[in-house]
Amino acid sequence: MIDADLSRRGFLFGLGSLALMACTGRTFASQLGTISSNVPSAFAHPGLMHTQADFVRMAQKHIRSPWVGSWDLLVASPKATLSYSSAPVSTIYRGRDVTQNFSRLYNECAAMYGMALRWKITGDATYAAKATSMLNGWASTLTSIQGRDRALVSGPQGFELANIAEMLRDYSGFTDGNLASVKNMLRTIFYPISHDLLSNHGGRSPLQINANWYLFNMAAIMAIGILCDDRVLFDEAVGYFKTGNGNGCVMRAAYYMHPGYLCQWQESGRDQPHTMDGIAAMAVVCEMAWHQGVDLYGYDNNRFLAGTEYSAKANVIASGTTYYTVPYVPYQNGVYTWNTFSILKQGDATPCWALIYNHYVNRKGLAAPYSTKKALAIQPEGGDWDFIGYGTLAYTLDAIPTGAAPSGLSGYISAGAVVLSWWGGVYAIDYTVKRSAQAGGPYTTVASGITDLLTYTDTPPAPGTWYYIVTANTPHGESAPSNETAVLTGTHLHTHLPFNNTIGTSAADSSSNGHAGTLNGGATWVAGKQGNALSLNGSNGYVALPNQLMDDVADFTVSVWVFWNASRNSERVFDFGAGTDRYLMLTPCASSGVTCFSMTITGVSGERSINGNAALPIGTWVHVAVTLSGSVGTLYVNGLAVGSNTDMFLAPFRIWDSNQNWIGRSQYNSDPYFNGKIDDFRIYHGALSVDDVASLANAP
Repeated sequence: MIDADLSRRGFLFGLGSLALMACTGRTFASQLGTISSNVPSAFAHPGLMHTQADFVRMAQKHIRSPWVGSWDLLVASPKATLSYSSAPVSTIYRGRDVTQNFSRLYNECAAMYGMALRWKITGDATYAAKATSMLNGWASTLTSIQGRDRALVSGPQGFELANIAEMLRDYSGFTDGNLASVKNMLRTIFYPISHDLLSNHGGRSPLQINANWYLFNMAAIMAIGILCDDRVLFDEAVGYFKTGNGNGCVMRAAYYMHPGYLCQWQESGRDQPHTMDGIAAMAVVCEMAWHQGVDLYGYDNNRFLAGTEYSAKANVIASGTTYYTVPYVPYQNGVYTWNTFSILKQGDATPCWALIYNHYVNRKGLAAPYSTKKALAIQPEGGDWDFIGYGTLAYTLDAIPTGAAPSGLSGYISAGAVVLSWWGGVYAIDYTVKRSAQAGGPYTTVASGITDLLTYTDTPPAPGTWYYIVTANTPHGESAPSNETAVLTGTHLHTHLPFNNTIGTSAADSSSNGHAGTLNGGATWVAGKQGNALSLNGSNGYVALPNQLMDDVADFTVSVWVFWNASRNSERVFDFGAGTDRYLMLTPCASSGVTCFSMTITGVSGERSINGNAALPIGTWVHVAVTLSGSVGTLYVNGLAVGSNTDMFLAPFRIWDSNQNWIGRSQYNSDPYFNGKIDDFRIYHGALSVDDVASLANAP
């Protein structure tokens, strides 16, 4: 029944209300606090991949297990020897359009890094002198990087060269002039290519470049910024990590959050080496930022950890020769269509896992079971050509004495049930979920003995707001509770725009949730289906709704009365999103000739759609509704279901940070504005039943 309120409502290219704790892992300040992005006024040196404390630890422990394993590999490497022959060239080439020689630079970077590290650990200055001589040779010889894939030199070798210079900056034989020459090389040859990739994407759509490309170049920009004490470059990399419009943004690289905080990586359907390249490069970015006082590891409720746990699990043996299985949703970006998880080179051993494991487990005390398994499975780590490696030596910390309490608890509604996920603490034995009808308790235990994955689906006894916490059973007893998260169950009015105004440019929201709209352009008030209505002129009229309008919504219903004047494809009844890569929209007539509702987070090629059986009629009032319950979406016209899709794995909260929430206007500038009238626009938390939708459609 409808309550009284309801009855009213990688490629290769040439460069040229209640806060829903969403499964994306996005956190809300009122429940988890905010992560500061403030940084000290001056950069810390050494402060790229290693600090002085790191070098001291390595010197003390390099002959002990497990550190010695990587140390032995370093000493045995033919690259990290004084006899290594350097041969810098003026131009490095990478790409199928040129005769490639890029291996020369990455091999020499590995050699310089290895020798600099041997000096830092043993104090033998002959290694520092050799590394300095090689670095000076490149700084005085290299003039350009060419080829269609030159960004795969500017990125990985850019951050490596900056790290080598940072390691040598306190060596007496590495003069101020030497350092200035290296800085100049990095600023004038490497940085412009990296910056162009982030800014121009090789002339392609930002999402058509794979994550590893962006992330290596973000690492280079950040490393050059720190080396050169350039706050602008550092902030460029941090900003792109958080809000960039390409796949280097953590929200796009860690593409889809599954329950239990397993976040599918953007390239998981491509192959595992490229996936691991992206993870390795993001780890570099996070570690350098950490040394400068910025916590990107923890950004967005440890989203990077969710990505590493997913990828580590998929690349660790469960038993015999069988890998663990992971959930997967299709990925499409206009160039690539990856419908299944790729087992190509499954088990890849890119040497990045010691860094990830030691940060989350031994710095933070978090449980990271699959990253831990992966790190221990491949130790001792050696070197690598696009990742400096030797992580068992460089990043292994003493075991943290006490694990963290459960944290990052979030919940959302799927098919009417509450889906909870949380982060655990290392050493925890199992977990208990508790629920209350009021904030702060008292709580009732609803589940216990949970081990893996850290997720639980609950069906509360009645609709309303329910409050949850999680505790851990540890060797020392019950832990402190997690943060409390509140989840609204049942169907409740989220936004209601009756459009009964007569003057002004504000469309009142009668839901009491503060979602009033603002009329723009040719938007006016006219007589409507129920009282007054919104009239849109089809050329520039629309209504703007608040930012993040549906960022707290999972299961939902949208209900609206539509009077369509003009039969033009791709007009929008509504379009809520943040540009042409992520949105949810309803059109009276798509290019296929039928009414259509779509959601996407990877542009038009990634749309999940519900198609009707005809276009909306012209010149008459029509009631249209869309419901989503779990993965089942249904489109209604005049109270009758005209289309459905059982594979709607997206939900409004997954669009995140929507700032273009429009009635009558498309995210695409080329699409026509809506021409007609809109009345009684409603959004509900929860999916209305067939009967409830029919009641709205049959209301006088």
